[in-house]
Amino acid sequence: MKSVGVILIGCGGVGRQLLHHIVSCRPFHSTLGVRLRVVGVADSKSLLSVPDAFTNELDDHCLAEICRLKSNNSSLSSVSSSVPCKLFSNTETMSKIAEMAGHLVRSTGLVVVDCSASSEAIGILKKVVELGGCIVLANKKPLTSSMEDYDKLVLHPRRIRHESTVGAGLPVIVSINRLLSSGDMIHRIVGSLSGTLGYVMSELEEGKPLSQVVKTAKSLGYTEPDPRDDLGGMDVARKALIIARLLGQRIDLESLKVESLYPAEMGPKTMDVDEFLTNGVPQLDNQIAERVKKAASNGNVLRYVCVIEDSRCEVGIQELPKDSALGRLRGSDNVVEIYSRCYSEQPLVIQGAGAGNDTTAAGVLADILDMQDLFT
Repeated sequence: MKSVGVILIGCGGVGRQLLHHIVSCRPFHSTLGVRLRVVGVADSKSLLSVPDAFTNELDDHCLAEICRLKSNNSSLSSVSSSVPCKLFSNTETMSKIAEMAGHLVRSTGLVVVDCSASSEAIGILKKVVELGGCIVLANKKPLTSSMEDYDKLVLHPRRIRHESTVGAGLPVIVSINRLLSSGDMIHRIVGSLSGTLGYVMSELEEGKPLSQVVKTAKSLGYTEPDPRDDLGGMDVARKALIIARLLGQRIDLESLKVESLYPAEMGPKTMDVDEFLTNGVPQLDNQIAERVKKAASNGNVLRYVCVIEDSRCEVGIQELPKDSALGRLRGSDNVVEIYSRCYSEQPLVIQGAGAGNDTTAAGVLADILDMQDLFT
């Protein structure tokens, strides 16, 4: 049985779902000859780890307890386990992970998984790669940091997986990498990479006002608590930057052209969420309705997409043919069109659920298992 040590950073929805998947998939993983040993779990305040990562692991009861407590916003210090555990403070977390990595990388191997939403783990992720360990990312921020950080993280391509940073469980990154490895030059990618904005744009096409669509999307749980976190386009911009860098563009987030669906004067520093929904968004209804009408007169529809072509990387509303894969998009699916030498007339199309804790965690788990051949 191949033993793979795992340290999880981030106990939010995706991180907890990943732990559930690891436990529930034990029988299947055993048929593959693989045992995922979770030896440490960290949240924003502390790290819970086993005292001896060579012989111990956080047992399945402990992992279930972690999921239960964190779903109730409780502390990792409340976890009770039949396995001896040690709790380290936030200031000790990164040095302890580095220490564990230094031991495990030289023996059984280690995968550090970042399911957080912060930039705080970039330093330890670089250290793990430097030591010869592997990293799996659902967090987009490490790969959209400075080019210096990016270069260090991807220095050894076999030791990093990040499928879930772009399309949750969709095979976007692996498909791009396969095309590039085959020598099939990619010259254009257009993608609807936000389930929220995909839903918004397809509902606008039905003639509904933007203000109504945004309120409905929020009530359905499609948006963040503050819908401007979605409507501003920065989540799509980060995903676009990851793809652009994969294609060889050496650019930073600040250099991307990003269209926000609301003006700066309606930002969080000026309006609270309720005022934005009640008084702000309705002011945008007529303007966006005119754009929808104009696109329809051209036989097109509006979609909020990223466009990556040559040295161009833009994020915003585009008019697209209504009979294209993106034009036919309805609801919250993600759609990516990839144009290359082999896919010049009809693009390679990848479509499916591009968000959700379950789907994203499944993508992270697949990335971990994809690295098993690197371990003894």
